[in-house]
Amino acid sequence: MAFRKKAEFILAKRPDVLIVPECEHPDKLIFKSQVPKPTDQFWFGKNQNKGLGIFSYSDFKIELLSIHNPDFRFVLPLSVTNDKIKLTVFAIWAQKPEKHDCYTEQIWNAVHFYDSLLDEDNVIIAGDFNSSSIWDRPNRIYNHSNLVSFLNNKDIHSTYHTFTKQEQGKETAPTLFMHRKINRPYHIDFCFASKKLIDKMNNVEVGDYESWTKISDHKPLTVNFEI
Repeated sequence: MAFRKKAEFILAKRPDVLIVPECEHPDKLIFKSQVPKPTDQFWFGKNQNKGLGIFSYSDFKIELLSIHNPDFRFVLPLSVTNDKIKLTVFAIWAQKPEKHDCYTEQIWNAVHFYDSLLDEDNVIIAGDFNSSSIWDRPNRIYNHSNLVSFLNNKDIHSTYHTFTKQEQGKETAPTLFMHRKINRPYHIDFCFASKKLIDKMNNVEVGDYESWTKISDHKPLTVNFEI
């Protein structure tokens, strides 16, 4: 929320592409004069205070793919390109279903709908999944672990878990402290990438509690690829 007040902190990370769930509409993004402005952007949502924003701070151009299915509103299939590479990026802000509390269902259905796109060479699926294997219910086909397995079978892997060699549900770096409480840590934000990109990955970092809690209950997940 209120990205205009927080942009300067995340931009210190010098991102090329930034995915911001719960982002206000671009019309509200009046940045401080010293804050770099995005070179390109795409925003999606109905609530001007709370949508999904994707920003370029480099030569990458962002375009929503025509295949976007409105049934999966906040699983956005995007073309993110520059002169060197074409990325197929799915920006994620998982929503709670009407009939139950498993956020993974929406993403599970979306990745099956976009199945052919997942076979592209340079795929990134990133954002707020609102899910973790610690909340799995074995009788739900669309639980978090099954989603991870489906993506792994597509040779698309979690950057954090590949880089740290940690298991799903046993992460040492939380990406969320619920209600900003240090005793309520969860790892629910992810960046998955196809094997060609994983091979070019050189760093993954999660923001720490002390540095970010005054800014947000979520911590930034930063992934660097040499492409």
